[in-house]
Amino acid sequence: MRPFPPLLRGDGNFQGHRPMRLPRRSLLAALSAPMLIPAGARAQASLPANWPDRPLRLILPYTPGGGTDTVARALGARLNSILGQTVVVENRPGAGGNLATELVAGARPDGYTLLMGNQGPITVNPTLFGRNLKVNPQAALDPVAMVAETPLVLVAGPGTRSANLAELIEEARARKGQLNYASPGNGAAGHLAMALLLQQAGVEATHVPFRGAAPGLTDVAAGHLAAMISTLPSVAGMVQGGALRALAVTSDRRVDSMPDIPTVAETLPGYRVTAWYGILVPHGTPEPIRARLESAILASLETEGLISSLRAEGAVPYPMKGEEFGRFIAAERERWAPVIRAAGITAD
Repeated sequence: MRPFPPLLRGDGNFQGHRPMRLPRRSLLAALSAPMLIPAGARAQASLPANWPDRPLRLILPYTPGGGTDTVARALGARLNSILGQTVVVENRPGAGGNLATELVAGARPDGYTLLMGNQGPITVNPTLFGRNLKVNPQAALDPVAMVAETPLVLVAGPGTRSANLAELIEEARARKGQLNYASPGNGAAGHLAMALLLQQAGVEATHVPFRGAAPGLTDVAAGHLAAMISTLPSVAGMVQGGALRALAVTSDRRVDSMPDIPTVAETLPGYRVTAWYGILVPHGTPEPIRARLESAILASLETEGLISSLRAEGAVPYPMKGEEFGRFIAAERERWAPVIRAAGITAD
């Protein structure tokens, strides 16, 4: 059994031990010596005076033309003004968003490479891919700030005659799983939203994934597939032009830009899904740089120009600091895991 540590007496010495006395010169030298700080801690002590001194890269996991692309470009333009450097938007689709995640996770953690994250790559793929996931977003990326959210829209084309959600559900039931629907990718927000809708309606349909929203919507508009759920920004133009019919919105209330389109919840009470967009950086990015990015993003979301741009595309600002954004991501993972398992969704 270990002995108890010696007791400290009122005079500052330990009972049972003789007081240790340093030579006067040694004591003075110790007091005057500079405190040694690890190199990593010194590097994170303050924001580099010239940061940023070159363009930033904003990596997207989807093709151009979708909701993520629209929001990213609107934000990038505003960050350009605030940070004084160009924000170059790069579309890197593939593997359900994992390619973009891997690219950013493997980048130098210096704040010059950002990821526009959303449900698929960040909160769904850890369940969808399991042990086959090369990069765990939770460990490899640090959340910086939430940017915006947008309702999704259920749209149909000439591949179905259904005029509303109730008719589409009945058509799916009558066709016994043969009704086809598109999505921006396996496990993407539109895929999950449709999976949840079908589960609540008690019907089945066949999923056809695409590499991004634009090609899927094109096939629905051509009549090759019956329907698709996608972000409001990605479908607005095609709905206004008559190429697609909007059947329902996935938010819990109707949206201002489509006041005549009912919510899914008006047919399936309790249903609510929105797409969200947030910025993440490689794990290990110094805190001062993350704080500067967070501040710039939140400041951007207070400017009338960006607010107007987002609302024009059907999105709304959803400002959230990095720490809160991290908790939100964890909650989203918990929410969608049972939906994925119940739908039998697997990685491509």
